[in-house]
Amino acid sequence: MVTPINELAKHVGETVTLQGWLYARTDKGKLVFMQVRDGTGIAQCVVFKRDVDEQTFDSALHLSQESSLVVEGEVRSDQRAPGIPGGYELSVKALQIVQRAEEYPIGPKEHGVDFLMDNRHLWIRSSRQWAVLRVRTTVMRAIRGWLDEHGYVEVSTPILTPSAAEGTTNLFEVNYFDDKAYLAQTGQLYNEANIFAFGKVYCFGPTFRAEKSKTRRHLTEFWMVEPEVAFCDLDQLLEIEELFVSYIVQKAVQENANELKYLGRDLNKLTVISPPYPRITYDDAVAKIKEIQAHTTDPEQKSLLDITWGMDFGAPHETALTQLYEKPVFVTGFPSAVKAFYMEPYPGRAEVCKSADLLAPEGYGEIIGGSERISDPDLLLTRINEQHLPESAYKWYIDLRKYGSVPHSGFGLGVERTVAWICGIEHIREASPYPRLLNRLYP
Repeated sequence: MVTPINELAKHVGETVTLQGWLYARTDKGKLVFMQVRDGTGIAQCVVFKRDVDEQTFDSALHLSQESSLVVEGEVRSDQRAPGIPGGYELSVKALQIVQRAEEYPIGPKEHGVDFLMDNRHLWIRSSRQWAVLRVRTTVMRAIRGWLDEHGYVEVSTPILTPSAAEGTTNLFEVNYFDDKAYLAQTGQLYNEANIFAFGKVYCFGPTFRAEKSKTRRHLTEFWMVEPEVAFCDLDQLLEIEELFVSYIVQKAVQENANELKYLGRDLNKLTVISPPYPRITYDDAVAKIKEIQAHTTDPEQKSLLDITWGMDFGAPHETALTQLYEKPVFVTGFPSAVKAFYMEPYPGRAEVCKSADLLAPEGYGEIIGGSERISDPDLLLTRINEQHLPESAYKWYIDLRKYGSVPHSGFGLGVERTVAWICGIEHIREASPYPRLLNRLYP
Protein backbone atom coordinates (compact mmCIF):
# COMPACT_ATOMS: atom_id res chain seq x y z
CA MET A 1 0.00 0.00 0.00
CA VAL A 2 1.35 3.43 -0.99
CA THR A 3 1.40 6.18 1.65
CA PRO A 4 1.05 9.86 0.65
CA ILE A 5 3.79 12.11 2.02
CA ASN A 6 1.27 14.40 3.70
CA GLU A 7 0.16 11.43 5.85
CA LEU A 8 3.61 10.36 7.12
CA ALA A 9 2.80 11.73 10.58
CA LYS A 10 0.29 8.90 11.00
CA HIS A 11 2.92 6.22 10.38
CA VAL A 12 5.88 7.04 12.64
CA GLY A 13 7.80 3.84 13.36
CA GLU A 14 6.13 1.97 10.51
CA THR A 15 7.58 0.85 7.19
CA VAL A 16 5.81 2.54 4.27
CA THR A 17 6.10 2.85 0.52
CA LEU A 18 6.30 6.21 -1.30
CA GLN A 19 5.89 6.81 -5.02
CA GLY A 20 7.21 10.01 -6.50
CA TRP A 21 10.02 11.94 -8.13
CA LEU A 22 13.47 13.00 -6.99
CA TYR A 23 13.31 16.73 -6.28
CA ALA A 24 16.89 17.15 -5.07
CA ARG A 25 19.79 15.04 -3.84
CA THR A 26 22.89 15.55 -1.72
CA ASP A 27 25.38 13.06 -0.36
CA LYS A 28 27.76 12.96 2.58
CA GLY A 29 30.04 9.96 2.76
CA LYS A 30 27.93 6.95 3.53
CA LEU A 31 24.68 8.93 3.46
CA VAL A 32 22.53 10.05 0.53
CA PHE A 33 19.77 12.54 1.25
CA MET A 34 16.97 12.43 -1.31
CA GLN A 35 14.19 15.00 -1.40
CA VAL A 36 11.24 13.07 -2.82
CA ARG A 37 7.98 14.70 -3.88
CA ASP A 38 4.72 12.91 -4.64
CA GLY A 39 2.19 15.68 -5.30
CA THR A 40 1.04 15.90 -1.68
CA GLY A 41 4.34 17.09 -0.26
CA ILE A 42 8.10 16.67 -0.13
CA ALA A 43 9.91 14.32 2.26
CA GLN A 44 13.54 13.63 3.00
CA CYS A 45 14.49 10.04 2.33
CA VAL A 46 17.85 9.02 3.85
CA VAL A 47 19.84 6.21 2.28
CA PHE A 48 22.44 4.87 4.76
CA LYS A 49 25.03 2.64 3.05
CA ARG A 50 24.92 0.03 5.82
CA ASP A 51 21.13 -0.39 5.50
CA VAL A 52 20.98 -1.23 1.77
CA ASP A 53 22.86 -3.32 -0.75
CA GLU A 54 25.65 -1.82 -2.82
CA GLN A 55 23.55 -1.51 -5.99
CA THR A 56 20.78 0.40 -4.18
CA PHE A 57 23.26 2.80 -2.60
CA ASP A 58 25.00 3.39 -5.92
CA SER A 59 21.65 4.03 -7.63
CA ALA A 60 20.70 6.61 -5.01
CA LEU A 61 24.12 8.23 -5.23
CA HIS A 62 23.84 8.82 -8.98
CA LEU A 63 20.11 9.33 -9.39
CA SER A 64 19.24 12.31 -11.60
CA GLN A 65 16.80 15.09 -10.68
CA GLU A 66 13.14 14.33 -11.49
CA SER A 67 13.74 10.60 -11.90
CA SER A 68 10.60 8.66 -10.96
CA LEU A 69 10.98 6.13 -8.17
CA VAL A 70 9.43 3.96 -5.49
CA VAL A 71 10.94 4.14 -2.00
CA GLU A 72 10.37 1.82 0.94
CA GLY A 73 11.49 2.75 4.43
CA GLU A 74 10.73 3.43 8.06
CA VAL A 75 9.12 6.74 9.02
CA ARG A 76 11.02 8.69 11.64
CA SER A 77 10.04 11.84 13.48
CA ASP A 78 12.74 14.50 13.35
CA GLN A 79 11.82 18.19 13.69
CA ARG A 80 14.97 19.09 11.78
CA ALA A 81 13.86 17.10 8.74
CA PRO A 82 13.10 19.42 5.82
CA GLY A 83 10.14 19.10 3.51
CA ILE A 84 6.51 20.05 3.14
CA PRO A 85 5.25 19.19 5.69
CA GLY A 86 8.51 19.08 7.64
CA GLY A 87 9.45 17.06 10.68
CA TYR A 88 9.34 13.53 9.23
CA GLU A 89 11.77 11.53 7.12
CA LEU A 90 12.15 8.06 5.70
CA SER A 91 15.00 5.71 6.54
CA VAL A 92 15.30 3.93 3.19
CA LYS A 93 15.35 0.14 3.01
CA ALA A 94 14.64 -0.37 -0.69
CA LEU A 95 14.67 1.77 -3.84
CA GLN A 96 13.12 1.07 -7.24
CA ILE A 97 13.84 3.40 -10.17
CA VAL A 98 10.85 3.65 -12.51
CA GLN A 99 12.59 5.95 -15.00
CA ARG A 100 15.96 7.65 -14.84
CA ALA A 101 15.30 11.24 -16.02
CA GLU A 102 17.40 13.02 -18.60
CA GLU A 103 19.35 16.11 -17.51
CA TYR A 104 16.70 18.40 -16.08
CA PRO A 105 16.72 21.96 -17.52
CA ILE A 106 15.59 23.68 -14.31
CA GLY A 107 18.31 23.39 -11.71
CA PRO A 108 19.06 25.10 -8.40
CA LYS A 109 20.73 28.03 -10.17
CA GLU A 110 18.87 31.26 -10.98
CA HIS A 111 16.80 31.27 -14.16
CA GLY A 112 15.22 34.19 -15.99
CA VAL A 113 11.45 34.62 -16.06
CA ASP A 114 11.22 34.04 -19.83
CA PHE A 115 13.11 30.76 -19.50
CA LEU A 116 10.88 29.62 -16.66
CA MET A 117 7.74 30.60 -18.54
CA ASP A 118 8.94 28.76 -21.66
CA ASN A 119 9.31 25.75 -19.38
CA ARG A 120 6.13 26.32 -17.38
CA HIS A 121 5.16 22.67 -17.91
CA LEU A 122 8.23 21.77 -15.84
CA TRP A 123 8.36 24.84 -13.57
CA ILE A 124 5.09 23.86 -11.88
CA ARG A 125 7.04 21.00 -10.25
CA SER A 126 9.07 23.45 -8.16
CA SER A 127 8.11 23.80 -4.50
CA ARG A 128 7.07 27.43 -4.83
CA GLN A 129 4.83 26.90 -7.85
CA TRP A 130 3.44 23.71 -6.33
CA ALA A 131 2.57 25.58 -3.13
CA VAL A 132 0.81 28.41 -4.98
CA LEU A 133 -1.23 26.03 -7.11
CA ARG A 134 -2.20 23.96 -4.05
CA VAL A 135 -3.60 27.14 -2.52
CA ARG A 136 -5.42 27.84 -5.78
CA THR A 137 -7.09 24.42 -5.56
CA THR A 138 -8.29 25.18 -2.04
CA VAL A 139 -9.58 28.59 -3.10
CA MET A 140 -11.58 27.10 -5.96
CA ARG A 141 -13.00 24.37 -3.74
CA ALA A 142 -13.90 26.92 -1.07
CA ILE A 143 -15.65 29.10 -3.64
CA ARG A 144 -17.94 26.29 -4.70
CA GLY A 145 -18.36 25.03 -1.14
CA TRP A 146 -19.60 28.34 0.27
CA LEU A 147 -21.94 29.06 -2.60
CA ASP A 148 -23.39 25.54 -2.67
CA GLU A 149 -23.92 25.58 1.11
CA HIS A 150 -25.76 28.91 0.86
CA GLY A 151 -28.29 27.80 -1.71
CA TYR A 152 -26.69 29.05 -4.92
CA VAL A 153 -27.21 26.96 -8.05
CA GLU A 154 -24.28 26.62 -10.44
CA VAL A 155 -25.48 27.22 -14.00
CA SER A 156 -23.00 27.08 -16.87
CA THR A 157 -22.90 30.12 -19.15
CA PRO A 158 -21.59 30.32 -22.74
CA ILE A 159 -17.94 30.92 -23.57
CA LEU A 160 -18.90 31.95 -27.11
CA THR A 161 -21.15 35.01 -27.07
CA PRO A 162 -22.71 37.21 -29.77
CA SER A 163 -22.09 40.53 -28.03
CA ALA A 164 -20.04 42.41 -25.45
CA ALA A 165 -20.91 42.63 -21.78
CA GLU A 166 -18.32 45.08 -20.48
CA GLY A 167 -17.19 47.19 -23.42
CA THR A 168 -16.30 46.36 -26.99
CA THR A 169 -12.59 47.22 -27.01
CA ASN A 170 -11.25 44.18 -25.17
CA LEU A 171 -12.98 41.31 -26.95
CA PHE A 172 -11.35 38.31 -28.62
CA GLU A 173 -13.21 37.89 -31.89
CA VAL A 174 -13.55 34.41 -33.41
CA ASN A 175 -15.13 33.09 -36.60
CA TYR A 176 -18.41 31.34 -35.92
CA PHE A 177 -19.26 29.64 -39.21
CA ASP A 178 -20.61 32.55 -41.33
CA ASP A 179 -20.91 34.91 -38.39
CA LYS A 180 -18.75 36.55 -35.73
CA ALA A 181 -18.62 35.58 -32.07
CA TYR A 182 -16.56 36.62 -29.06
CA LEU A 183 -14.85 34.82 -26.20
CA ALA A 184 -16.83 35.66 -23.09
CA GLN A 185 -15.69 38.51 -20.87
CA THR A 186 -18.23 37.41 -18.27
CA GLY A 187 -21.21 35.14 -17.78
CA GLN A 188 -23.11 37.82 -15.92
CA LEU A 189 -25.76 38.69 -18.50
CA TYR A 190 -26.78 35.04 -18.72
CA ASN A 191 -26.71 34.79 -14.93
CA GLU A 192 -29.28 37.56 -14.83
CA ALA A 193 -31.57 35.35 -16.90
CA ASN A 194 -30.84 32.39 -14.62
CA ILE A 195 -31.91 34.15 -11.39
CA PHE A 196 -35.48 34.33 -12.65
CA ALA A 197 -35.47 30.54 -12.73
CA PHE A 198 -33.38 29.76 -9.64
CA GLY A 199 -33.21 32.88 -7.43
CA LYS A 200 -29.51 32.60 -6.52
CA VAL A 201 -27.00 31.35 -9.09
CA TYR A 202 -23.35 31.39 -10.01
CA CYS A 203 -21.18 30.51 -12.96
CA PHE A 204 -17.54 29.57 -12.64
CA GLY A 205 -15.06 29.26 -15.45
CA PRO A 206 -12.52 30.94 -17.72
CA THR A 207 -13.08 34.47 -19.02
CA PHE A 208 -11.16 36.42 -21.63
CA ARG A 209 -10.04 40.04 -21.93
CA ALA A 210 -8.08 41.28 -24.95
CA GLU A 211 -6.37 43.99 -22.92
CA LYS A 212 -2.88 44.90 -24.08
CA SER A 213 -1.64 45.17 -20.55
CA LYS A 214 1.74 44.11 -19.18
CA THR A 215 1.07 44.75 -15.49
CA ARG A 216 1.56 42.21 -12.74
CA ARG A 217 -2.23 42.12 -12.20
CA HIS A 218 -3.53 41.22 -15.65
CA LEU A 219 -4.02 38.02 -17.62
CA THR A 220 -5.79 37.66 -20.95
CA GLU A 221 -7.43 34.43 -19.75
CA PHE A 222 -8.41 34.03 -16.13
CA TRP A 223 -10.94 32.22 -13.97
CA MET A 224 -13.83 34.09 -12.43
CA VAL A 225 -16.75 33.13 -10.24
CA GLU A 226 -19.88 35.22 -10.69
CA PRO A 227 -22.76 34.95 -8.22
CA GLU A 228 -26.03 36.74 -9.04
CA VAL A 229 -28.94 37.22 -6.62
CA ALA A 230 -32.58 38.20 -7.14
CA PHE A 231 -34.27 40.58 -4.68
CA CYS A 232 -30.86 41.91 -3.63
CA ASP A 233 -29.66 45.51 -3.40
CA LEU A 234 -26.08 46.79 -3.20
CA ASP A 235 -25.92 46.84 0.61
CA GLN A 236 -27.04 43.22 0.81
CA LEU A 237 -24.51 42.32 -1.87
CA LEU A 238 -21.60 43.75 0.11
CA GLU A 239 -22.57 41.66 3.13
CA ILE A 240 -22.53 38.56 0.94
CA GLU A 241 -19.14 39.46 -0.50
CA GLU A 242 -17.40 39.95 2.84
CA LEU A 243 -18.73 36.67 4.23
CA PHE A 244 -17.72 34.90 1.02
CA VAL A 245 -14.18 36.28 0.85
CA SER A 246 -13.54 35.74 4.56
CA TYR A 247 -14.56 32.10 4.24
CA ILE A 248 -12.20 31.57 1.29
CA VAL A 249 -9.24 33.15 3.08
CA GLN A 250 -9.75 31.21 6.30
CA LYS A 251 -10.12 27.94 4.39
CA ALA A 252 -6.75 28.58 2.76
CA VAL A 253 -5.18 29.34 6.15
CA GLN A 254 -6.63 26.16 7.66
CA GLU A 255 -5.84 23.79 4.81
CA ASN A 256 -2.65 25.28 3.36
CA ALA A 257 -0.73 26.58 6.35
CA ASN A 258 2.35 24.55 5.34
CA GLU A 259 2.28 25.86 1.79
CA LEU A 260 1.73 29.46 2.89
CA LYS A 261 4.56 29.26 5.42
CA TYR A 262 6.84 27.87 2.72
CA LEU A 263 5.95 30.87 0.57
CA GLY A 264 6.96 33.13 3.46
CA ARG A 265 3.41 34.40 3.95
CA ASP A 266 2.66 36.18 7.21
CA LEU A 267 -0.42 34.26 8.34
CA ASN A 268 -1.30 37.01 10.82
CA LYS A 269 -2.21 39.21 7.87
CA LEU A 270 -4.75 36.60 6.77
CA THR A 271 -6.24 35.48 10.08
CA VAL A 272 -7.60 39.02 10.64
CA ILE A 273 -9.69 38.83 7.48
CA SER A 274 -13.23 38.67 8.85
CA PRO A 275 -16.39 40.80 8.50
CA PRO A 276 -17.10 43.65 8.56
CA TYR A 277 -14.86 45.31 5.98
CA PRO A 278 -14.38 49.08 5.84
CA ARG A 279 -16.47 50.92 3.24
CA ILE A 280 -15.72 54.24 1.60
CA THR A 281 -17.35 56.05 -1.29
CA TYR A 282 -15.57 56.83 -4.53
CA ASP A 283 -15.78 60.52 -3.56
CA ASP A 284 -13.98 59.82 -0.27
CA ALA A 285 -11.45 57.58 -2.02
CA VAL A 286 -10.49 60.33 -4.45
CA ALA A 287 -10.02 62.73 -1.54
CA LYS A 288 -7.82 60.19 0.28
CA ILE A 289 -5.69 59.60 -2.81
CA LYS A 290 -5.20 63.34 -3.24
CA GLU A 291 -4.15 63.60 0.39
CA ILE A 292 -1.65 60.77 -0.01
CA GLN A 293 -0.36 62.43 -3.17
CA ALA A 294 0.10 65.73 -1.36
CA HIS A 295 2.36 64.05 1.21
CA THR A 296 4.38 62.09 -1.37
CA THR A 297 7.88 63.41 -1.99
CA ASP A 298 8.78 61.08 -4.88
CA PRO A 299 7.97 62.99 -8.12
CA GLU A 300 7.29 59.81 -10.10
CA GLN A 301 4.94 58.42 -7.47
CA LYS A 302 3.24 61.80 -7.16
CA SER A 303 2.57 61.74 -10.90
CA LEU A 304 1.21 58.18 -10.78
CA LEU A 305 -1.22 59.20 -8.04
CA ASP A 306 -2.64 62.07 -10.05
CA ILE A 307 -6.43 61.80 -10.17
CA THR A 308 -9.52 63.89 -10.83
CA TRP A 309 -13.13 63.03 -10.15
CA GLY A 310 -14.50 60.83 -12.93
CA MET A 311 -11.34 58.80 -13.53
CA ASP A 312 -11.27 55.07 -12.90
CA PHE A 313 -8.62 53.83 -10.50
CA GLY A 314 -5.31 52.49 -11.72
CA ALA A 315 -3.00 50.17 -9.81
CA PRO A 316 -1.15 53.04 -8.02
CA HIS A 317 -4.44 54.47 -6.74
CA GLU A 318 -5.67 51.09 -5.48
CA THR A 319 -2.32 50.34 -3.86
CA ALA A 320 -2.30 53.67 -2.03
CA LEU A 321 -5.83 53.09 -0.72
CA THR A 322 -5.26 49.53 0.44
CA GLN A 323 -2.21 50.51 2.44
CA LEU A 324 -4.58 52.41 4.74
CA TYR A 325 -6.39 49.22 5.81
CA GLU A 326 -5.47 45.79 7.14
CA LYS A 327 -8.64 44.25 5.70
CA PRO A 328 -10.15 44.44 2.21
CA VAL A 329 -11.93 47.74 1.62
CA PHE A 330 -15.08 48.43 -0.38
CA VAL A 331 -15.14 51.47 -2.64
CA THR A 332 -18.73 52.26 -3.63
CA GLY A 333 -20.46 54.66 -5.99
CA PHE A 334 -18.15 54.89 -8.98
CA PRO A 335 -18.92 57.32 -11.81
CA SER A 336 -21.35 55.69 -14.23
CA ALA A 337 -19.14 56.74 -17.17
CA VAL A 338 -16.32 54.37 -16.14
CA LYS A 339 -18.54 51.40 -15.36
CA ALA A 340 -20.61 49.00 -17.46
CA PHE A 341 -23.92 50.01 -19.01
CA TYR A 342 -26.07 47.72 -16.82
CA MET A 343 -25.36 49.32 -13.41
CA GLU A 344 -28.21 50.98 -11.51
CA PRO A 345 -27.72 54.76 -10.99
CA TYR A 346 -28.16 56.33 -7.58
CA PRO A 347 -31.52 58.13 -7.21
CA GLY A 348 -31.00 61.84 -7.77
CA ARG A 349 -27.42 61.35 -8.86
CA ALA A 350 -27.39 59.71 -12.27
CA GLU A 351 -23.67 60.30 -12.77
CA VAL A 352 -22.93 57.75 -10.01
CA CYS A 353 -23.89 54.08 -10.10
CA LYS A 354 -24.60 51.49 -7.41
CA SER A 355 -21.29 49.77 -7.88
CA ALA A 356 -18.56 48.50 -5.56
CA ASP A 357 -15.00 47.31 -6.01
CA LEU A 358 -13.44 45.23 -3.26
CA LEU A 359 -9.73 46.03 -2.92
CA ALA A 360 -7.46 43.52 -1.23
CA PRO A 361 -4.96 44.87 1.31
CA GLU A 362 -1.17 45.08 0.96
CA GLY A 363 -1.39 46.66 -2.48
CA TYR A 364 -3.09 43.76 -4.26
CA GLY A 365 -5.95 45.88 -5.53
CA GLU A 366 -9.32 44.89 -6.96
CA ILE A 367 -10.35 41.26 -6.47
CA ILE A 368 -14.11 41.83 -6.86
CA GLY A 369 -16.21 44.10 -9.02
CA GLY A 370 -19.94 44.14 -8.41
CA SER A 371 -23.08 46.21 -8.64
CA GLU A 372 -26.80 46.43 -8.37
CA ARG A 373 -28.19 45.94 -11.88
CA ILE A 374 -30.64 48.14 -13.74
CA SER A 375 -34.08 46.56 -13.36
CA ASP A 376 -36.11 48.99 -15.50
CA PRO A 377 -36.28 48.05 -19.23
CA ASP A 378 -36.57 51.65 -20.45
CA LEU A 379 -33.57 52.84 -18.47
CA LEU A 380 -31.54 49.85 -19.64
CA LEU A 381 -32.41 50.58 -23.27
CA THR A 382 -31.37 54.21 -22.76
CA ARG A 383 -27.99 53.16 -21.40
CA ILE A 384 -27.45 50.73 -24.29
CA ASN A 385 -28.14 53.49 -26.80
CA GLU A 386 -25.96 56.00 -24.92
CA GLN A 387 -23.01 53.63 -25.25
CA HIS A 388 -23.77 52.96 -28.93
CA LEU A 389 -24.24 49.24 -28.39
CA PRO A 390 -26.31 47.23 -30.91
CA GLU A 391 -29.83 47.09 -29.51
CA SER A 392 -30.65 43.92 -31.45
CA ALA A 393 -27.89 41.97 -29.68
CA TYR A 394 -29.38 42.80 -26.28
CA LYS A 395 -33.06 42.21 -27.05
CA TRP A 396 -33.14 39.08 -24.91
CA TYR A 397 -31.38 40.91 -22.06
CA ILE A 398 -33.93 43.74 -22.14
CA ASP A 399 -36.71 41.13 -22.14
CA LEU A 400 -35.64 40.03 -18.66
CA ARG A 401 -36.88 43.40 -17.33
CA LYS A 402 -40.34 42.96 -18.93
CA TYR A 403 -41.44 39.73 -17.28
CA GLY A 404 -41.30 39.96 -13.50
CA SER A 405 -38.34 42.29 -13.05
CA VAL A 406 -36.92 42.67 -9.54
CA PRO A 407 -33.98 44.49 -7.97
CA HIS A 408 -30.97 42.21 -8.36
CA SER A 409 -27.23 42.34 -7.86
CA GLY A 410 -24.10 40.35 -8.51
CA PHE A 411 -20.33 40.37 -8.56
CA GLY A 412 -17.32 38.69 -10.10
CA LEU A 413 -14.30 37.47 -8.15
CA GLY A 414 -11.06 36.83 -10.01
CA VAL A 415 -9.43 33.61 -8.85
CA GLU A 416 -5.86 34.45 -9.81
CA ARG A 417 -5.84 37.86 -8.13
CA THR A 418 -7.33 36.33 -4.99
CA VAL A 419 -4.72 33.56 -4.97
CA ALA A 420 -1.90 36.06 -5.53
CA TRP A 421 -3.08 38.08 -2.53
CA ILE A 422 -3.53 35.06 -0.24
CA CYS A 423 -0.11 33.67 -1.21
CA GLY A 424 1.60 37.06 -1.05
CA ILE A 425 3.20 36.63 -4.48
CA GLU A 426 4.28 39.53 -6.65
CA HIS A 427 2.99 38.56 -10.09
CA ILE A 428 -0.35 37.06 -11.08
CA ARG A 429 1.30 34.73 -13.63
CA GLU A 430 2.30 32.37 -10.79
CA ALA A 431 -1.34 32.03 -9.73
CA SER A 432 -2.31 30.34 -13.00
CA PRO A 433 -1.09 26.87 -14.03
CA TYR A 434 -0.52 28.02 -17.62
CA PRO A 435 -0.89 31.81 -17.75
CA ARG A 436 -1.95 33.60 -20.88
CA LEU A 437 -0.38 37.04 -21.17
CA LEU A 438 -0.03 39.67 -23.87
CA ASN A 439 3.17 38.00 -25.12
CA ARG A 440 2.61 34.49 -23.80
CA LEU A 441 0.64 31.68 -25.49
CA TYR A 442 3.18 28.84 -25.01
CA PRO A 443 3.16 26.23 -23.59
